[in-house]
Order: sequence, then C-alpha cells, then structure tokens
Amino acid sequence: MTQDEALSILKTGANALLTGEPGSGKTHTVNTYVRWLRAHGIEPAITASTGIAATHLNGMTIHAWSGIGIRKFLTDEDADAIASKEHVARRIGKAGVLIIDEVSMLSGEVLAMVDRVLREVRGHERAFGGMQVVLVGDFFQLPPVSGRGEDATFAFESDAFRILNPLPLYLSEQHRHDDASLERILANIRGGTADASDVSRLMQREADEAEVTDEVPRLFTHNADVDRINEEKLRALAGTAKTFRMEGSGAPVLIESLKRGCLSPDVLALKQNAVVMFTKNNPVGGYSNGTLGMVTGFEPGTNYPLVETKDGRILTVVPQDWAVEEGGKIRAKISQLPLRLAWAITIHKSQGQSLDAAAIDLSRAFEYGQGYVALSRLRTLDGLHLLGWHENAFQIHPIVQSKDRAFRSASDATVEAFTALSESGERMKLEEQFIRALGGSLEEVGEPIAKKTTFEETLELLQEGKTLIEIKEARNLTLGTVITHLERLKEAGSITEQEIRVLAPERLIDGLSDIEEAFSKTSIKSLTPAWKRLKGRYSFDDLKLARAILT
Repeated sequence: MTQDEALSILKTGANALLTGEPGSGKTHTVNTYVRWLRAHGIEPAITASTGIAATHLNGMTIHAWSGIGIRKFLTDEDADAIASKEHVARRIGKAGVLIIDEVSMLSGEVLAMVDRVLREVRGHERAFGGMQVVLVGDFFQLPPVSGRGEDATFAFESDAFRILNPLPLYLSEQHRHDDASLERILANIRGGTADASDVSRLMQREADEAEVTDEVPRLFTHNADVDRINEEKLRALAGTAKTFRMEGSGAPVLIESLKRGCLSPDVLALKQNAVVMFTKNNPVGGYSNGTLGMVTGFEPGTNYPLVETKDGRILTVVPQDWAVEEGGKIRAKISQLPLRLAWAITIHKSQGQSLDAAAIDLSRAFEYGQGYVALSRLRTLDGLHLLGWHENAFQIHPIVQSKDRAFRSASDATVEAFTALSESGERMKLEEQFIRALGGSLEEVGEPIAKKTTFEETLELLQEGKTLIEIKEARNLTLGTVITHLERLKEAGSITEQEIRVLAPERLIDGLSDIEEAFSKTSIKSLTPAWKRLKGRYSFDDLKLARAILT
C-alpha cells in the first residue's frame, strides 16, 4: 500500500492500524493526516506508547492523555475516578480522532484500559467511545514490557483490539535503506527465512572495537554501557566542558514527561571534538533526528556549539522546543540544544532514527527484535560495524511473524475495496460525512499550503537591501544559518556570486585568495581543515561565506 492510498482511507474515518517496515513512511503519513485534519478544523489527540515517541509528535503518552497513569489494572472505582477529573474528561470528550504511535510497545492490558476509560467518559458503548482510532507502529520493533516480570501481551492480542477491528494499512514503500542487500536481509529476518548466507553476509561486517573511529556511534542493548562510554570519551577530551541546561514552561507534570521523553539530556555537557547526534528533525536547520557530527568550536558571544556534519557542513546549533499540544494550544514545552553525546546510544533510543553508520554490539541481546531494530536504523550495509552478536540477536517473536502475514493480506484486500469505492465516488462521500460528523469544515480552514519557505523570507530581506546582521536580527536566526540560506539560494539560481560579494566584509574579500588556496589544499566541503590551515584567522562563518562566493 502506498502512503497516498493509506491517507485516502484514513480520511474516511475508518479505524486503522498503520504499519509497515522501518523507513516505509509511517510517521510522515501520520503527520500528513494530522495536517489534513487541522486544515478542516479538526484537532486530533496525538499520543504514543513511550515518552520518546510522544516528543517526536508534539503529543503526550497515551497513559497521561487517558488518565490511566502507571496503573497495571483498572477497577470500577478507578474508571469512575478518572472520568470525574474535569481536565481528562474535557480533552477526551473534545477529541474525535485518537492517534497512538509506537503501538508495538503498548501492551494489550493498557489498550484495554484506554478503551474502558474512553467508553466511560464519552458515555458510548462502541469501542473507544466511538472515536476514530489510528494505531501506528511495527510489531517487529521492541515489544511491550510488563512491570510484573511476566510476558506482556501484544496490543493485537487484546479484546479491545479485536472489537475495534482496525483496518491494516501496510505501507510497502521504502524511504530509508539505499542498499538492496540490507533490505533483503531485513526482509528475511522479518519473514523468518534468514539463513546461513544472511548471517555470513552480516559477519563480513565484523569489526574490532579499536578499528572503529569515534565518529561512528555505538549501539548497545544496555544503558550502563552507553553512559560509561560517553562519559569516558568526553572526559578524555582537552578543555573544560560547556554546559547547556534545559528550560521548561507550562504544567510541571507535563514538563517532567517531556524531559523523560526527550533524547537531549536535561544538562548537556560539550567540548570541542565531542561526537554528537542531532535529536530532532529540522529540515530548515539542515539536520534530522540521527544526523551525526562533531563539535568544532563555540560561536563567540552566544557560546552555541558549531557542529560539523558528516557531509562537511558547519551548523550553528541553537536551542529548539519540544512541546505538548492539546486542542491546538501548547500545554507545556521544554527548550534545549537538539544534541546528545553520540559515541554510544541504546538500541531502544535509536528507534525512529536513520543512521549512515553504526557500531552495533548485540552480544548481550536479551529481547525479541533488538537485532532487527538496530540493523534497520542503517541506510546501507556498508555502514554496519558489528562488534559482537548472540545467536538469538536476530530472532523475531513467532506470534508477530504469523500476525504480520495476516496484516499484509488484509491490507491488500483493503486497497482493492477502497479502490472500488473511489471509482464509484463513495469514498469521497464517506470523507465528507466524517468531516461533518466531527464538526469540521469541508473547506480547508488551516494555513494555506503555498506558504513561504524560510529561504524565500531571507531572499525578500536581501532584495530590500538588508545586511547579513540585519537579516539575522530580523529573523531571529544565527549568522551561520543566514549564510546557509545564501548558499542554498545561490544553488537555486535565486542570487548571484556578486550579490553575495556585496554582503561580505572587506577583510574577507581581501583574504579570498588565501582562503581559496586553503580550500584547494584541503576540501571546500569541509571547513575545519581550512580553518586549521589558516590558523584560525577567519571564523567558521567567514569561511562559510567565502565558500558561498567561491562555489
């Protein structure tokens, strides 16, 4: 099923399980659906099974949203008490669409409790009180954990799931992996057909710890290994660490929930040459969740870190916000640099990220799916450095494999059925009925689709004759970001070399020949070697501006 096909089905109000392999575009599809709902005046409830997943969606955990908290079971008295809480009842009553991300880690017991609370609050005996429920996730990812030391049931094993009867929407496109060999191995692991040739291909990527450079993140199964390595590596670097503290505003309980789910730490300590990973998607800023880099210095005046990415770009990293939104309003937010130390990271916290390379230690794998999750973070097999493995590391839960085949088959049947509905015009009627039922507008009421890009906004200020500093202040951006915009605008043919020259200070124009020679001896893509060759006579922003002129 394509993303467009899945979206057209979601728009009819059908309960759905949006699933598919890692990199198939589940999060992208959900975000597109949320934008469509809001454009029609419908505000969905956006939740996830874990805090980490919730922060990526600007939502909250399903436990907090539904009011069940950390309960392991629900009595009649509990259900009545939750329904009596005004703020919980209000948000459940207002929502017409409930999205639950990372459903693989949500136990059947928790799903059943959510169903019971929603029926109680909404006064409706239909599943989940009659809301449209969109479950999102891949059951081959890490499974639910039971706090009682027992095996928790999967969400699809609960009566709540059976009664909800969501349509499986199985995305089949691939947007992460650029390597047919890796895709084939992952497909074989997923299908339970991995054999000696797959293992042999993976073992060709075996590596010794000493052979792997510090720039390659290590993925471990246990937190203790991750903390130890990151602390040791940072301590070994010269100089005093600069610390950046997280700030928060809003409801204290929600702030704490955001902190627990945020991949950036409460207190981030950095030094020059620290290996870091970006923890948030920001296309405008030039990075995404999982982008790797190294701290090359700190911007004078602000002390914000300068991070050189793998492709040689120098980014000035400024604080970003993570928020909990409800009813279109921000209930709480935290602000921190979107970075974390990345010599090592747990497999659990790597979910949702795409990595160019990783050194993976699976010698102590203890959970179904850990090996699969770790491998599926990579874009290519050449990026794998296998530090160790256990014979059970690539095992997939047998119940999941069986259920997955059923989901695929049902998804194919769903596509056929909705194709027929589309051809007859019935699907569009269902969509209109759904919008009306939720009190939405058939005409789009949200932001216009043709919105100015950040580059176009910078271009307008340039055309008004603003200087780089004036643009920086008017747009509340760093100088480095504005210069990145110049590079992109020049690549697009929107501005010329001469227009950039006019913006450059005279001392930089006078030194262009020296800078060009430094680039020719090193690499114009990477600024750090040129900066070192020029012995720091020019700042990274100077070199970036020179690069915009020279390329």
